[in-house]
Amino acid sequence: MLVENLAHFSADTRFEADLVIIGGGPAGLTVARELRGAPLRVLIVESGLLEEAPQATELSTLESIGEPNAPHQIQKRIAFHGANCRSWTQDQQPYGVRCRALGGSTHAWAGKSAAFDGIDFQERAWVPHSGWPIDRSSLDPFLDRAADILNLGPNRYDDTLWTLLGISPPEPQLGPQGFRSFFWQFSRSRIDPLDIMRFGADFLRVEADNIRVLLNATATRLDLTQEGDGFRGLEIATIDGQRHTVHAKAAVIAGGGIENARLLLASTTIHANGVGNQHDLVGRFLMDHAGARIARFGGSNANQIMRRFGFYGLRNSGRTSMYMHGLAITPEVQEREHLLNSAIYFMPEHAADDPWDAVKRLLTGKSKRQVKDAMRAIAGAGLLGKGAAMKLLSSNRLPVAVKDLIVQTAIRYMPNVAADDFLSRGVPHKVTDVWIDAISEQRPDPDSRITLSEKTDRLGLPLPRVDWRINADERRTILRLGHIVQSAFAHVQLPKPVLEPWVAEGAFNDAVIIDMAHSMGTTRMSASARSGVVDEHCQVHGVRGLYVAGSSIFPTSGHANPTLMIVAFAVRLADRIRQTPL
Repeated sequence: MLVENLAHFSADTRFEADLVIIGGGPAGLTVARELRGAPLRVLIVESGLLEEAPQATELSTLESIGEPNAPHQIQKRIAFHGANCRSWTQDQQPYGVRCRALGGSTHAWAGKSAAFDGIDFQERAWVPHSGWPIDRSSLDPFLDRAADILNLGPNRYDDTLWTLLGISPPEPQLGPQGFRSFFWQFSRSRIDPLDIMRFGADFLRVEADNIRVLLNATATRLDLTQEGDGFRGLEIATIDGQRHTVHAKAAVIAGGGIENARLLLASTTIHANGVGNQHDLVGRFLMDHAGARIARFGGSNANQIMRRFGFYGLRNSGRTSMYMHGLAITPEVQEREHLLNSAIYFMPEHAADDPWDAVKRLLTGKSKRQVKDAMRAIAGAGLLGKGAAMKLLSSNRLPVAVKDLIVQTAIRYMPNVAADDFLSRGVPHKVTDVWIDAISEQRPDPDSRITLSEKTDRLGLPLPRVDWRINADERRTILRLGHIVQSAFAHVQLPKPVLEPWVAEGAFNDAVIIDMAHSMGTTRMSASARSGVVDEHCQVHGVRGLYVAGSSIFPTSGHANPTLMIVAFAVRLADRIRQTPL
């Protein structure tokens, strides 16, 4: 595989390929990976470098005219997204999180993965614009291949997992109360046993003579045939504005939920309204996952809840996979109460006297009460000793094979301990409360959309103008979810959670709901050009050889984190390209 920087080529260089892939995130890299060894010259153009850089990050600036815009939403976004992405700022990205580097969003994600439910693909009378042009079952073989790419275990996300685990479901069960078990997996790196999957680093290990990667190559315009019914080429630019062209037989746009729509809208040479936009649908139906905190457990109840809704390790095919246990409302409750598909998961909170926080303050000179912080550190000596062991494990002093054996064994026999270390990057913390966080799908809304701003970036491209909307359906679903969980737990004599005030009072307009940086829907899949942008094969309606990959093709969002579905559809698309003469 050849990896080059576009800045090293003379101006107006023309690149030739059979297939050009625009974007080096999970979608684009998966398509390329699945085409390795094919009789095709594959060129990946990635706007960033191997790692995030300030100038590339600046190109992700957007204009937001919708949600989230309230001070409490902004504060929560900064705390939530800022902790995961070192290059992200609220000023540049007041909606979403985009990473411009090879590997895309996996530079910032938590590795959390799950498959969409069958109901997500169905047309639901209480969810306008719902329904996919394909069945959920048709994706099963691609989901299995996607799980292997993501280094996941079996695709079991419901109560059938208990059988694989070889244990009985925890008692008392909550099924009769309107809930079903839901599990998330965590995609783990094959390179570093203590890290999550980083697609860029993992992809660079692939041997593929037919794949070429151009870094520092931002797509600025799609070129179509004179008739406007086929893909012909692409204009690309370096961060300094030097232009080049790519001539290819076909293209896959894989820049993410925001950039996919932006590029289609900005390519106006043949079609004045943009490519694939003959019915004004490009950029519409922007969805995310609406996330909010709805309740908590304190004291001894916190430990009891984490034991039940903690992590489970499953040994399969020579590796151990990590599953996190949560709850989702059943399809029957969704239909009866006209709710959106949603789920809850349980998040521990660090204690105020957490020893690691005290040590951090002392070492950075930020401690205002040095004696008190020193006492906290001494009192937490057990945790500190454990942390020191984890730091040794994450260092270069142990061979990778030894590290992997230790981590696999820990996940298998001590999944909750291993998960805490894994998610906290090897820094264990003292826990007091446990929060219940809700995540809900969104009703597809044509007025929630991406258009082009009058402002431009350093390359002269219009910024994306984002009008993300949180509707009453999402608010009502999350609020109702809080009351259902409190009632269900009380009914089976589990600890009763304390509801957040806005949930307890039914004041859904006071909910602190933020985006989960899962932009979806802006180039939705449909049977007809009058209801979407791409067909069931991910090809832009009416444009031969132009495909779209990623979550922008999703007609509905489900509640599951989208990466597994993104990779599954990318595998499916790669198979389609292999079988279609270019």
